[in-house]
Amino acid sequence: MMFIKDELVGQVKAELDKMTNPVKLVFFTQEVECQYCREMRLLLEELVPLSGKLTLEVNDFILNKEKVEKYKIDKIPALVVEGNKDYGIRFYGIPVGYEFTSLVEACLMASTGESGLQPESKNALKQLNKPLQIKVFITLTCPYCPQAVQLAHQVAVENELVTSEMIEAAEFPPVAAKYGVMAVPKTVINETLIIEGALPEKEFIERIISSQTSNQP
Repeated sequence: MMFIKDELVGQVKAELDKMTNPVKLVFFTQEVECQYCREMRLLLEELVPLSGKLTLEVNDFILNKEKVEKYKIDKIPALVVEGNKDYGIRFYGIPVGYEFTSLVEACLMASTGESGLQPESKNALKQLNKPLQIKVFITLTCPYCPQAVQLAHQVAVENELVTSEMIEAAEFPPVAAKYGVMAVPKTVINETLIIEGALPEKEFIERIISSQTSNQP
C-alpha cells in the first residue's frame, strides 16, 4: 500500500527540504491487537526516505516500557515527533488524509524549533506556569481538523509545559466516547476546557490563558 502518492512525492520533499535540524520519529507499535499499527509504520517508512534529516525509531509498546514511560504513551499506534528536544508533539492514530499535512508541519516545527505563532501569541503563552495537555480529536475526512491540530502543536513547540495530542477518533472509540466526541475537531484542554470546532489563533490562545489563570488560587 502506498500512502504518499507518486505525484505528491516531489511536493513533500520540497516541504521537508525546509528542515534545518534532524528530527526523530519515535513510533510505538505492537504486533497483535493493534489494527492500524502496520499501516502507520508503512506510512512512516515511506516518509523518512524523503529527507536526510528524518530518522525512524520503532518501539514495542509492551516490551519497551522505559520508552513508553519516558514519553508517557498510553495507547497505540502512537508517534512522537522529536527535534533537538521533545516538544510534546504526539499523534495517536495514523495521520493520513487531511492530517498528513499536520505530520509534515510537525516535522518542520520540530526541526526548526519555531512555532510560527504571532508575536502576540508567543508573549501570551509566557504566562503559562503549569503543565497543559491538549487533546485534539479528529477524523481523517475532516477538512477543518488539521487547523486545530497544527495550532495545538504550535502551542506545544512554543511552551515546554504543553503537550499536544492528535487523536483519531475512529481508531480509539472508547477514548472518543469518554470525551463525548460527536463532532470534530473537538479539543479538550487539561480535561476541563472543551472547544468545539477550529478556532482562530488569537481566540484559541486567549481560551488557554483564561482557563489557566481562572484556575489559579
